[in-house]
Amino acid sequence: MLKLMFAVLCLAGTAAGGAMAQQYPARPVVVMMPYSPGGPGDTLTRIIAAGLTKHFGQQFVVENLAGAAGTIGTAKVAAAPPDGYTLLVMHVGQATNSALYKGLRYDPIKSFAMLGLMGDSPMAFVARKGFPAKDFKEFIAYIKAHQDKLTYGHAGIGSASHLCGLSFLGAIDAKVTFVPYKGTGPALNDLMGGHFDFMCDQTVNVLPHIRSGALAAYAVTPKERLAVLPDLPTADEAGLPGFETNIWYGMYGVAGTPQPVLDRLRAAFTATLDESDVRARLESLGFIVASKARRDHEVHRKHVEQQLIYWRDLLGKAGVAAQ
Repeated sequence: MLKLMFAVLCLAGTAAGGAMAQQYPARPVVVMMPYSPGGPGDTLTRIIAAGLTKHFGQQFVVENLAGAAGTIGTAKVAAAPPDGYTLLVMHVGQATNSALYKGLRYDPIKSFAMLGLMGDSPMAFVARKGFPAKDFKEFIAYIKAHQDKLTYGHAGIGSASHLCGLSFLGAIDAKVTFVPYKGTGPALNDLMGGHFDFMCDQTVNVLPHIRSGALAAYAVTPKERLAVLPDLPTADEAGLPGFETNIWYGMYGVAGTPQPVLDRLRAAFTATLDESDVRARLESLGFIVASKARRDHEVHRKHVEQQLIYWRDLLGKAGVAAQ
């Protein structure tokens, strides 16, 4: 009798989960972007949210909640009901923030249900106009020879530009003075004004300034050249073999979200990235859309786990203490 009752309950639960999945989403879904409007992450999030809205016929609304390198908005998602109505788009900070901040109110793995990797936002090495190097090899040589006099600007602790700078300077065994800013906009304005020497930032941020000639550009960070900057070599081919640092973005639900809802979200996520108009918009920004294999939620999980180790070690070696 007990076995029969258990079987009936299981069937009822399965039926309820199936009904929930068929109805989902029955109301607007919040997609949290834990950084300010107008940045590269915000742009990517809005493109994906618009694609999901089209796919489901229900609004996926972007909410920006910036602060503490994305940890405030990320914590809000972790504390949300696990019903599929609160999602998160987060970049590499999902792996770095546990090493940068003490007492996080979430676990970067256990608090979330992985939906998939969106792909990579390549970085580009740029410098103030008049920087005395004509190519990437000279750029590296000049930095190594004058490191005690050079300044590197970034958008704040844990930002993409901060992480790329640490990775690059570690790779060439050089130390320069870091100048932190409150955001990418102020940093780029000061770089174009000649107030510091160089930086490495997401292509989507620096692309218009490279094209206009406001910044000197030396190399990009992915394995292959970018279609949007075909004349700019990769760091690997131009003087730093094996170097590759891209800022990846992933999408997350809340841990404990019913499996049928997760299944629908994961299928919609990968279908959205395959939409020709979505891919075209992302690629026009220099974004590299993840392959179907990399979008798999288990591959996503393993990637975050590996990145947690990589960045914890790199940040530790660089002497960046948790705040």
